[in-house]
Amino acid sequence: MHSIRRAFAPLVLVTAPILFAGCQSSEKGDAGKPPAQVAPAPVTASVPAAAPMAATAPAAPGTPAAALPPVRIKAGLATSFTDAEGQVWLPDQGFADGETTDRGEDMKVSNTKSPALYQTEHFSMTSFSYPVPNGKYVVKLHFAETFEGIEGPGQRVFSFSLGGHVFKDFDIWVKAGGPRRAYIETVNVEITNGKLEITFQSSVENPEINGIEILPAS
Repeated sequence: MHSIRRAFAPLVLVTAPILFAGCQSSEKGDAGKPPAQVAPAPVTASVPAAAPMAATAPAAPGTPAAALPPVRIKAGLATSFTDAEGQVWLPDQGFADGETTDRGEDMKVSNTKSPALYQTEHFSMTSFSYPVPNGKYVVKLHFAETFEGIEGPGQRVFSFSLGGHVFKDFDIWVKAGGPRRAYIETVNVEITNGKLEITFQSSVENPEINGIEILPAS
């Protein structure tokens, strides 16, 4: 029994450095070792990567939300769109209810460098919502009366509100000065709840819109 104890003790001493040597070889980038020892490095590196997300978090109320790049949404279109100035517009999104329509490339719209922007629209919607950091923005709402069923002022009248501003009995024909003419309503708003919200209410015919720009105030 005494000789068995002496044989067992060295065996334990030998296995310890063998395991230690295995750890050293994996730190040298041994591709044959299990990747579990390398995995912590990317996990640790991903922590600083969250910094840009923090930069786009809601800013303090009353401050410019400069972290957000301009957001442009082309109503009524399922794909992105690039206007005459090279600005990219996102597809139709953010609307509650309603339908979309495309008047086609043959529809001529004046008072704009990008008539294609006004050839599609979202109509009969009840609201629009888009998440943004808190802060001050300039919102541009793009309209044009292109429906052939509207033949004069007073035939499409609706109201909408955003950021505490109420536009009652809004008539695109009157605002634009006639049919197939682009008109932009510019509104300065301050966001305090993390999203831009617009509500629409019909009076005569349906509300309609052709595009929305959300621009951080300078």
